[in-house]
Amino acid sequence: MGILDSILLGIIEGFTEFLPISSTGHLIVASEFLKIDQTNVTKAYEVIIQFAAILAVLLTYKDKFHPSKIELWKKLILAFIPIGVVGFIFASQVKAMFDIKIVAIMFIVGGIIFLIVEKFYTEKDHFIDDVEKVSYKQAFYIGLAQIAALIPGTSRAGSTIIGAMLVGLNRKASAEFSFLLAFPVMCATTGYDLLKHYKDFSDANLVVLGVGFVVAFVVAYLTIKLFLVFLEKFTFVAFGIYRIVFGLVLLIWFI
Repeated sequence: MGILDSILLGIIEGFTEFLPISSTGHLIVASEFLKIDQTNVTKAYEVIIQFAAILAVLLTYKDKFHPSKIELWKKLILAFIPIGVVGFIFASQVKAMFDIKIVAIMFIVGGIIFLIVEKFYTEKDHFIDDVEKVSYKQAFYIGLAQIAALIPGTSRAGSTIIGAMLVGLNRKASAEFSFLLAFPVMCATTGYDLLKHYKDFSDANLVVLGVGFVVAFVVAYLTIKLFLVFLEKFTFVAFGIYRIVFGLVLLIWFI
């Protein structure tokens, strides 16, 4: 992996991690297109750019990490438990699904679901517009929806946003809850990968890792900010259409 590969993958990770279009799916496709082998060094790089995305959430919502927000984090941890348990138990089965065809199909399925939900979704006055007002019951249901993200191409952000909208959050609150829920999920994933691949960092090019980290962090931070501005005027229909088109292109191009 060279500097250019590091920059491109950093941009893809930073831009897609918090949008409902599957960062994992895009990284799998990009790696195939760039002919990047899944070596131990590549795994180390993935740990680094995931950590960058975590820091982007921390910087964006630093006020939510104050001890006074403990009630909010209880709900976020509750929402994390379903995917944590299922992901741990079925880890090997999840890895076996990392295939371009599955990614393509799930892009299309996810896009159709977004279009259907948006067709019947109307924000009402009683819908929650503040993540701190989410109930434990709603948080748990959102966590159950997040389990779908274990299938490559589904999108963690997409599944949680859809789940949040269906239990009564408005679009902006749904996105923000998804951003914050990414913190415990990605901490667990990155922590596990770090323990598993920490020895690989000795073989990696630190400059390549550093460039990827900075690029992923900056792009992720800007994406979160711009996404929230986007949701003030638009719906998720554009993402649904993009997912379907991208999935069809993948089926035609790679399959």
